Amino acid sequence: MSTATKTSHIGRKISRIRELRGMKQEALAAELGISQQSVSSLEQSEHIEDEKLEKVAKVLGVTKEAIKNFSDENVINYFNNFYDNSAPHGNSFNQGMHTTFNPLDKLVEAYEENKKLYERLVQAEKEKVSYLEKLLDKK
Repeated sequence: MSTATKTSHIGRKISRIRELRGMKQEALAAELGISQQSVSSLEQSEHIEDEKLEKVAKVLGVTKEAIKNFSDENVINYFNNFYDNSAPHGNSFNQGMHTTFNPLDKLVEAYEENKKLYERLVQAEKEKVSYLEKLLDKK
């Protein structure tokens, strides 16, 4: 029985960290000043030069060592330990935990924030249309 050494695929690690950060390839590409296709290619690469890895790490808000040492198992262990240590009685079964907010209030609050954002976006679009109409009238 032989134990094959699992190679460290840096590109997959970058992809996974990017996803956990809620970042799309397009956003990472824009921050790095490269195309989305280049990010896709980067995420398929098994090895990446240290200089490029350093830039990617900075954009993702981690160190290059964090990327190199990243594993889903470590993330799960981190969150399990965080949760275990943050529970009031040191357990992970929510015993004794009480919420300090009403979830419905949070939902309404999020709705109101989204509504305001939508209204600002609509207003910005109206201003753009008005500006473009003025430009067309000048011609």
